[in-house]
Amino acid sequence: MSVEADTVSATAEAEARAVRDAAARARASQARRLMLAPWLCTIGFFLLWEVFCRVFGVSSYVLPAPSDILDATIAYWWPLLFHSFHTLWMTTAGFILAIVFGLVLGLALGASRFVHAGLYPLLVGFNAIPKVAVVPILVIWFGVGWPPAVLTAFMISFFPIVVNVATGLATIEPEVEDVLRALGARKLDIMLKVGVPRSLPYFFGSLKVAITLAYVGSVIAEYNASRNGIGNLMARASADFNVPLLFAALIALAVLGIMIYAVMAWLERRMTGWAQRSQFAA
Repeated sequence: MSVEADTVSATAEAEARAVRDAAARARASQARRLMLAPWLCTIGFFLLWEVFCRVFGVSSYVLPAPSDILDATIAYWWPLLFHSFHTLWMTTAGFILAIVFGLVLGLALGASRFVHAGLYPLLVGFNAIPKVAVVPILVIWFGVGWPPAVLTAFMISFFPIVVNVATGLATIEPEVEDVLRALGARKLDIMLKVGVPRSLPYFFGSLKVAITLAYVGSVIAEYNASRNGIGNLMARASADFNVPLLFAALIALAVLGIMIYAVMAWLERRMTGWAQRSQFAA
């Protein structure tokens, strides 16, 4: 009996090990596919773009092929690199301001109904103003240079942060609040120990939206009120009808956006991995 029991146990253990190994191989295969997916989609997109331009004979003054954009990138690599770094630091500065201001104001709106009722309509009205209309005012106040770009990036990106942080605080269940108050917790304790962790997924989700908006704001200001930056380079390329350089600047801007977005997504996974339990979580 002991020999048969040992045989059954060894067989069961071998089957369990085989199942675990198969699951590990499946996870590794899925991870490789997920890593390859963005590269394959991007390469496929540019290949289709190239084929379309070559087959239909599209002029480079209308829609340059990726090969023409690559030639422009190589020819103008230093201006692209210089202006990209200029746009990067202005966008980052405005984005940091938006994080600080949006986090503080979002906590205030989420913690106080009076503050929410009083300030929220003003925030909605301010956000509805096209920021391109504010740039001339900023130029009058601060002159041409980096302040309009930083402030425009800040103004266009702080609203999603405010809304999402306030929403995260507002989603605390009344039952949880009642239980915590019954245990002697103050309103500040509930907000700091329950509300703030609860709002973190909303906060990091808003950062991924806000960073792309910050780039929009800085480029708008650079296009109209700066001597440097991707926006200024695009303005000069447009004036010279250098369409391949114009598209090269757009792609440089897209690369910068993807880089910062990837940093935000990494921080989100590190800080709020506990909230991403669904198989659909990005």
